[in-house]
Amino acid sequence: MIRTVIHGGLVVTASDEIHADVLIEGGRVVALAAHGSDVAEGWAGRRIDATGTYVIPGGVDAHTHMEMPFGGTYASDTFETGTRAAAWGGTTTIVDFAIQSRGGTLTAGLDAWHEKAEGNCAIDYGFHMIMSDVNASSLREMDRLVSAGVTSFKLFTAYPGVFLSDDGQILRAMQQAASNGGLVMTHAENGLAIDVLVEQALARGERDPRHHGEVRRALLEAEATHRVIRLSQVAGAPLYVVHVSAREAVAEIARARDEGHPVFGETCPQYLFLSTENLAEPGFEGAKYVCSTPLRPREHKAALWRGLRTNDLQVVSTDHCPFCFTGQKELGRGDFSKIPNGMPGVENRMDLLHQAVVDGHLSRRRWIEIACAAPARMFGLYPKKGTIAPGSDADIVLYDPHAEQTMSAATHHMNVDYSAYEGKRVTGRVETVLSRGVPVIENRTYVGHAGHGTYLPRGLSQYAG
Repeated sequence: MIRTVIHGGLVVTASDEIHADVLIEGGRVVALAAHGSDVAEGWAGRRIDATGTYVIPGGVDAHTHMEMPFGGTYASDTFETGTRAAAWGGTTTIVDFAIQSRGGTLTAGLDAWHEKAEGNCAIDYGFHMIMSDVNASSLREMDRLVSAGVTSFKLFTAYPGVFLSDDGQILRAMQQAASNGGLVMTHAENGLAIDVLVEQALARGERDPRHHGEVRRALLEAEATHRVIRLSQVAGAPLYVVHVSAREAVAEIARARDEGHPVFGETCPQYLFLSTENLAEPGFEGAKYVCSTPLRPREHKAALWRGLRTNDLQVVSTDHCPFCFTGQKELGRGDFSKIPNGMPGVENRMDLLHQAVVDGHLSRRRWIEIACAAPARMFGLYPKKGTIAPGSDADIVLYDPHAEQTMSAATHHMNVDYSAYEGKRVTGRVETVLSRGVPVIENRTYVGHAGHGTYLPRGLSQYAG
């Protein structure tokens, strides 16, 4: 059994900040011991000096789309390149989305994603299930998936003809989740109304990327959020709303939570740090920032930060779904509706949220809560993931809170030809990353390999019981 001690650092979890040494054996945390104590000094094996750094749990990114098909192309990160980039950014677990094809089964969709990921991941991974076809058969399959460790199901009120489920289908899936303990996730935008606005915008000759944000109105995000919340109440099921971007949608979630309903919300770094000003960048540059839900005017940011502080929003994930500017985003030149929806970010999340600590938006412990502990709890992975405690997997990051870096496509490790945060200076940087006690990043050098990452069957949400 390989033994390791990480000594001299400040251990930061969602609940504590303590100067302690972390003792690791067999890929798990055995104990936290006082600096210089007999037990720490006597711990034979590899010694990692964490002096001057934070010792934090590996990040849990609960919303990624590696190799996802969209609009006639595929997300540019494979499970190999995407999980390697995640590790560089201090994330040691992803939960990706397997997709049920229209007319196909949930099981076939899940099997296809297992085939993509198995043997290719640098870090551990799990799956959610996108339900594209809610029917009697797929509803029965939900029970089997929950028992097999796929305990969350995503449904869409957007993308008619591709992913959209009607209210009756969403209600049936929620009723099934209420009976089997699963968690329904929703992409909440009124896709039918948006399609009308897209058609009208194109007819007026409005074809630039900025119009993507204008047709996907904040009110249509709020309306769909309100609707799925009420459906979840009728079903008696918990609800998780993904990539919340609009202050009106935050208000709907806050109202439901104030009424005592098990409704949860996620936002993403792009909504916290970018805005419609990016979508309006000259030429076709705004295409880099096309994602759905879209970037909002900058005045929405304050509501998102407040929601994170007050716990009306519990999780920050990336919705990492990268498409290269050259050859992929360019599919929408002259027609913003043809631009593949998605942005890169799996490598940037932990650093951007640490910058939020530096800027005074978040406390250190809240940083770890929203990036590590809460997603692990939300999706049935805690305390195996998301914390540093006896019995937890030794997914641990040594983080230098004082190092400065400039984000750039020239230096990132995601398989995409641009950075959404090009030129942004941030304070804080990952130095060393362990996954189950094994170094993946060592002193800013990648020492991991494809196939180290293992599949994670998940338990039920610890928030939704």
